[in-house]
Amino acid sequence: MDRVQLEVFDPDARPSISAGEFTVEPFRVTHSIPDAVGFGITTPAGLIVITGDFKFDPTPIDNRPTDVELLAEFGDRGVRLLVSDCVNVERDGVTPSERVVGETYQDVFAQAPGRIIIATFASLIARIQQVIDTASGHGRKVAALGRSLENNVRVAVELGYLHDPGNVMVSSKVAEKLPKDEIVYIVTGSQGEPMAVLSRIANRDHPKITVGEGDTVVVSAAPIPGNETSVFRIIDQLFRSGAEVVYTARARVHVSGHAGREELRRMIELTRPEFVVPTHGEHRHLALYADLAVESGIPRKNITMVDRGDVVELDDQGIGISEQLDVSSVLVQGSSFGHLDDVVLQDRQTMSQDGLVMVAVGIDARNGAVVSNPKVATRGFTVIQSGDDLAQGVADAVRSALNARPFGSDSKATNRVIREAASRYVYAETKRRPMILPLILDI
Repeated sequence: MDRVQLEVFDPDARPSISAGEFTVEPFRVTHSIPDAVGFGITTPAGLIVITGDFKFDPTPIDNRPTDVELLAEFGDRGVRLLVSDCVNVERDGVTPSERVVGETYQDVFAQAPGRIIIATFASLIARIQQVIDTASGHGRKVAALGRSLENNVRVAVELGYLHDPGNVMVSSKVAEKLPKDEIVYIVTGSQGEPMAVLSRIANRDHPKITVGEGDTVVVSAAPIPGNETSVFRIIDQLFRSGAEVVYTARARVHVSGHAGREELRRMIELTRPEFVVPTHGEHRHLALYADLAVESGIPRKNITMVDRGDVVELDDQGIGISEQLDVSSVLVQGSSFGHLDDVVLQDRQTMSQDGLVMVAVGIDARNGAVVSNPKVATRGFTVIQSGDDLAQGVADAVRSALNARPFGSDSKATNRVIREAASRYVYAETKRRPMILPLILDI
């Protein structure tokens, strides 16, 4: 970053930033993170509005709502293309304001007899601010636990995004010494991450906190699709410990940072685009947004459905997908990186599930004859029956196969025979398929 020129802008000042043939106008939007912005980009093909993640929250915690006036001005100028967030299109109406979570916190704090532990996203600074404000009003101190949360709190305080007028923020060391009814912990792990603080507390694996009767745990986040099982397993464990657990099914302890259906409709009505590209959602979200756009007066032929890697081209003639780029996942290993190799991943998956069996054999390179008994070793592969018996069986099967078909100096063929013989024997005995690694020693 020290080799590029950074230009800091204030979206409230409505700057106009030149970038080659483009003119970029950032506009403030309300989202779950501070300083979220969308962009109005004037191009040779017309004005493009990219919403970014947004919602129309009239009472945001930082008092910086979405810039409706500038969006309407874009509409008056003539928006050629709207690229819109659509991930919350399945939800009717509007997304509630973040402030309703603070109202729930007031009720929880008023009733909690002991410690309060609140798990939320580390990036959700506005919610952390509400915890600080509520704790201050109830005579409690606040401590952050979890590396990402501690770092975000520290930086947010330094930059002025978090305010602590009551001096309620304390370190975890200070928090340990306070009476239980005078402390609130904000912790990581709202999505069931196994090594995060909430998971360790639920598993009674945390060095500083063990929950029980009198403690109140608030899971102030909705499970991201795919995380439901992990999240509810943690909630069950917390209930077993005797703690009171408050989560989205019981109280309004979380609201989305994304626009509901009526807010998405409002964005279309404000900008009045000629073309629309829905984004940031699964295909069902894109399809439902397309239906909403049609209801709002956008011709269906002017709605472009895109997938990862699609190159969208906008010109005087219209809009379309011009090509498809390879945007597959990239594997990063230490200092090297590249596109994922399916064979490598399959090998790793096999080793992770069934382990590894290594077979070392001494071979006479001149005639392919076996000159030493095969030696078998395993890693991550265990069976109920005697491991020694299985290893001896693998060795006998490999020796028999090689004696029946010596391949001389053809090491590839010898490797194949060892692998097939060992694999057949192991599967017949265990019904498992570990990775077989032949080691040929030329003697």
